[in-house]
Amino acid sequence: QLQASGGGLVQAGGSLRLTCAASGRTAGISGIGWFRQIPGKEREFVAAMTWTGSRTLYADSVKGRFTISRDNTENTVALQMNSLKPEDTAVYYCATDDRALRPIGSMADERAYNSWGQGTQVTVSS
Repeated sequence: QLQASGGGLVQAGGSLRLTCAASGRTAGISGIGWFRQIPGKEREFVAAMTWTGSRTLYADSVKGRFTISRDNTENTVALQMNSLKPEDTAVYYCATDDRALRPIGSMADERAYNSWGQGTQVTVSS
Protein backbone atom coordinates (compact mmCIF):
# COMPACT_ATOMS: atom_id res chain seq x y z
CA GLN A 1 0.00 0.00 0.00
CA LEU A 2 1.07 3.54 -0.71
CA GLN A 3 0.19 6.57 1.36
CA ALA A 4 0.95 10.00 -0.03
CA SER A 5 0.95 13.07 2.18
CA GLY A 6 2.34 16.55 2.46
CA GLY A 7 0.16 18.46 0.06
CA GLY A 8 -1.25 21.85 0.85
CA LEU A 9 -1.57 25.47 -0.16
CA VAL A 10 1.55 27.51 -0.79
CA GLN A 11 2.38 30.78 -2.47
CA ALA A 12 4.31 30.89 -5.70
CA GLY A 13 8.01 30.58 -5.03
CA GLY A 14 7.42 28.51 -1.93
CA SER A 15 8.23 24.89 -1.16
CA LEU A 16 6.43 21.72 -0.22
CA ARG A 17 7.66 18.24 0.58
CA LEU A 18 5.49 15.32 -0.42
CA THR A 19 6.04 11.92 1.14
CA CYS A 20 4.99 8.50 -0.11
CA ALA A 21 5.07 5.73 2.48
CA ALA A 22 5.16 2.16 1.21
CA SER A 23 3.88 -0.56 3.49
CA GLY A 24 3.23 -4.25 3.24
CA ARG A 25 5.26 -6.22 0.71
CA THR A 26 7.98 -3.76 -0.29
CA ALA A 27 10.86 -6.14 -0.93
CA GLY A 28 10.05 -6.53 -4.61
CA ILE A 29 9.59 -2.87 -5.47
CA SER A 30 11.85 -1.90 -8.36
CA GLY A 31 10.84 1.69 -8.98
CA ILE A 32 8.73 4.54 -7.75
CA GLY A 33 7.29 7.52 -9.50
CA TRP A 34 5.33 10.69 -8.90
CA PHE A 35 2.63 11.85 -11.25
CA ARG A 36 0.17 14.73 -11.12
CA GLN A 37 -3.23 15.41 -12.54
CA ILE A 38 -5.37 18.47 -13.10
CA PRO A 39 -9.13 17.92 -13.37
CA GLY A 40 -10.08 17.28 -16.96
CA LYS A 41 -6.52 16.50 -18.04
CA GLU A 42 -4.48 13.35 -18.33
CA ARG A 43 -2.14 12.31 -15.57
CA GLU A 44 1.33 13.79 -16.11
CA PHE A 45 4.71 12.37 -15.17
CA VAL A 46 6.71 14.36 -12.61
CA ALA A 47 9.65 12.30 -11.35
CA ALA A 48 10.81 8.72 -10.90
CA MET A 49 13.53 6.81 -9.16
CA THR A 50 14.76 3.26 -9.07
CA TRP A 51 14.08 1.77 -5.66
CA THR A 52 17.80 1.61 -4.96
CA GLY A 53 18.03 5.32 -5.65
CA SER A 54 20.72 4.82 -8.26
CA ARG A 55 18.81 6.46 -11.11
CA THR A 56 16.37 9.34 -11.26
CA LEU A 57 14.28 10.91 -13.98
CA TYR A 58 12.46 14.24 -14.05
CA ALA A 59 9.96 15.91 -16.31
CA ASP A 60 11.45 18.93 -18.03
CA SER A 61 8.87 21.15 -16.36
CA VAL A 62 10.18 20.35 -12.87
CA LYS A 63 13.86 19.71 -13.52
CA GLY A 64 16.02 21.79 -11.22
CA ARG A 65 13.11 22.57 -8.90
CA PHE A 66 11.94 19.16 -7.70
CA THR A 67 14.04 16.41 -6.12
CA ILE A 68 13.00 12.81 -5.54
CA SER A 69 14.72 10.89 -2.78
CA ARG A 70 14.27 7.82 -0.63
CA ASP A 71 14.60 7.17 3.07
CA ASN A 72 15.81 3.58 3.09
CA THR A 73 15.08 2.98 6.74
CA GLU A 74 11.48 4.10 6.52
CA ASN A 75 10.53 2.84 3.05
CA THR A 76 9.40 6.31 2.19
CA VAL A 77 10.07 8.39 -0.88
CA ALA A 78 9.96 12.15 -0.80
CA LEU A 79 9.37 14.73 -3.50
CA GLN A 80 10.91 18.03 -2.47
CA MET A 81 9.28 20.78 -4.49
CA ASN A 82 10.96 24.18 -4.53
CA SER A 83 10.26 27.37 -6.47
CA LEU A 84 6.68 26.29 -6.92
CA LYS A 85 4.61 27.84 -9.68
CA PRO A 86 0.84 28.13 -10.07
CA GLU A 87 1.06 25.64 -12.92
CA ASP A 88 2.30 23.04 -10.43
CA THR A 89 -1.17 23.00 -8.92
CA ALA A 90 -2.55 19.47 -9.20
CA VAL A 91 -3.31 16.29 -7.33
CA TYR A 92 -0.04 14.42 -6.90
CA TYR A 93 0.11 10.61 -6.91
CA CYS A 94 2.89 8.21 -6.06
CA ALA A 95 3.15 4.83 -7.71
CA THR A 96 5.39 1.78 -7.52
CA ASP A 97 6.19 -1.21 -9.66
CA ASP A 98 7.24 -4.67 -8.47
CA ARG A 99 7.02 -6.58 -11.73
CA ALA A 100 10.38 -5.95 -13.37
CA LEU A 101 13.51 -3.87 -13.46
CA ARG A 102 12.99 -1.23 -16.11
CA PRO A 103 15.16 1.33 -17.86
CA ILE A 104 14.80 4.64 -16.08
CA GLY A 105 13.53 6.23 -19.27
CA SER A 106 10.52 3.95 -19.31
CA MET A 107 9.44 5.06 -15.87
CA ALA A 108 7.82 8.20 -17.22
CA ASP A 109 5.05 6.00 -18.57
CA GLU A 110 2.31 5.30 -16.03
CA ARG A 111 2.00 1.80 -17.47
CA ALA A 112 5.33 1.04 -15.79
CA TYR A 113 3.56 1.03 -12.42
CA ASN A 114 1.15 -1.44 -10.91
CA SER A 115 0.37 0.12 -7.56
CA TRP A 116 -0.95 3.61 -6.93
CA GLY A 117 -1.53 5.63 -3.82
CA GLN A 118 -4.31 8.08 -3.21
CA GLY A 119 -3.54 11.59 -4.32
CA THR A 120 -2.54 14.61 -2.30
CA GLN A 121 -3.62 18.08 -3.40
CA VAL A 122 -1.01 20.74 -4.07
CA THR A 123 -2.27 24.26 -4.66
CA VAL A 124 0.10 27.08 -5.57
CA SER A 125 -1.34 30.57 -5.43
CA SER A 126 -0.01 33.41 -7.51
